Amino acid sequence: MNTDFSSNYFELFGLRPAYAIDAARLESAYRELQSQVHPDRFASATDAERRRSMQWATRANEAYQTLKKPLSRARYLVELNGVDTAEETDTAMPAGFLMQQIEWREDAQDARDSRDTAALDTLTGELAGEKTALLVQLEIALDGQQDYRLAADIVRKLRFLEKLEEEIGDALEAIDS
Repeated sequence: MNTDFSSNYFELFGLRPAYAIDAARLESAYRELQSQVHPDRFASATDAERRRSMQWATRANEAYQTLKKPLSRARYLVELNGVDTAEETDTAMPAGFLMQQIEWREDAQDARDSRDTAALDTLTGELAGEKTALLVQLEIALDGQQDYRLAADIVRKLRFLEKLEEEIGDALEAIDS
């Protein structure tokens, strides 16, 4: 385990920078690092040591949360390799993908308006299938091809799907209340 504060998240946990990671190894490395830097271990230390411990614990938590989630891990890898995912500014997508998004959004709105939870559940299943396919493409782009620009495009597509999943979740919640 690397105790260099400037190390990247993968190095922090002794992992090779890659999209496909060993989740159990990440978990184990995280717990080990936390046991070393947790603020409770520094309760009787100097103010500077307690502050440093808090910084380490915060960094370890941030790194772990980033690496354990596939989309955030991909985003981090892309950015680590000098490519901005530009999720907030680059909304250009292939026409077919955008048409599918429009269709799904219309279906979600129709289902919400008619309070059709079965239709929303079906739509959730379709999105899950699309998301799975994109995650496979993402692993190939990152680990197989090291094509970080392509990976950034896939990350943006996945972000679109996340937003739609949130909208469907909100619709289901509204129907249930």
